[in-house]
Amino acid sequence: MAAQPSTVEIPFGEAPAIPGLRFRRLRGSDDYAAMVAVYAACAKTDQLDEVVTEADLANFVEHPADSDPALDLALADIDGQVVGYVWMSHRLETGGDEIHTHRGYLHPTWRRRGLGTALLALSWRRAQSCRLAASPSDARILQTFVSEGETGAVALMLDRGYAPVRYGFKMVRDLSAPIPDLPLPDGLQVRPAEAKDFHAIWEAEREAFQDHWGYAPWPEESYQRFLGFPHYDPRLWRVAWDGDQVAGSVLSYINAEENHGYGRARGYTEDISVRRPWRKRGLASALIAQSLAALRERGMTEAALEVDADNPTGALRVYERLGFVAVKRRIIYRRSLPNAGSLG
Repeated sequence: MAAQPSTVEIPFGEAPAIPGLRFRRLRGSDDYAAMVAVYAACAKTDQLDEVVTEADLANFVEHPADSDPALDLALADIDGQVVGYVWMSHRLETGGDEIHTHRGYLHPTWRRRGLGTALLALSWRRAQSCRLAASPSDARILQTFVSEGETGAVALMLDRGYAPVRYGFKMVRDLSAPIPDLPLPDGLQVRPAEAKDFHAIWEAEREAFQDHWGYAPWPEESYQRFLGFPHYDPRLWRVAWDGDQVAGSVLSYINAEENHGYGRARGYTEDISVRRPWRKRGLASALIAQSLAALRERGMTEAALEVDADNPTGALRVYERLGFVAVKRRIIYRRSLPNAGSLG
């Protein structure tokens, strides 16, 4: 079980000389509103096109799965006001590589003062202290996800020796366009998702994603995060069954706060998965088409999803055929973890 968050300050002699600056740990839910405000400011400046809510943060803290909020979340605080933060997670990929992912957000008002570099250095130090791999020969890798609109973050990553290794797209589909009526493969049926089936649905998704790039086994704690996701609505889920076996699913949802903030009516067709025995039979397309229709019935005018550009199952082509258009690009940057003496 993760240690409890605290108000402990993080000693950091290389911090920029900004009066009132300190780096500290999470003090609990009292910090959520300030973190949401930082993210909102970043989203506006960097065109992130997303909203993070206090409920989202609470779910990640309460069900960390691959991180420890007491050690993996660092906040930059100036005179009692949170101006930025960095969050880390750690996982061991099936190939044996340690992946230490960091994602940081810094209020635009406080950029270009060395704070972003300091938050990055803190994440490096945390990664250095966290050992996962069974063998010393396995690679230890730093990773981050950056939207192409985050030009400052892109520049910082390149300056610090990171290289782009993978690309993904945010895709959007106009729901006023015709939605195809695609049949399910023979022998399969879609039925309403019930609470007794949630774990089986999650297990099927976990199995299906084993084929994806960068896969690391999902711990059971991930299931609690799955259940706690504040925007899920099982009435929108489309789950295909072959008898008592889950063949595939699309777990759509609507983020009402995000729609309110951006003045739109968008639903997400996400967690799209098909298990190996049922692939190449049109199941994903049929489930997505049903999901699009369900979102339109809820009054949504567009649907969105994210996809790995090189997804091995050919997902990008499937989505394009169903009318999705790429509108934003996300880049995964990686570099090897520096030695302890090079973490400045």
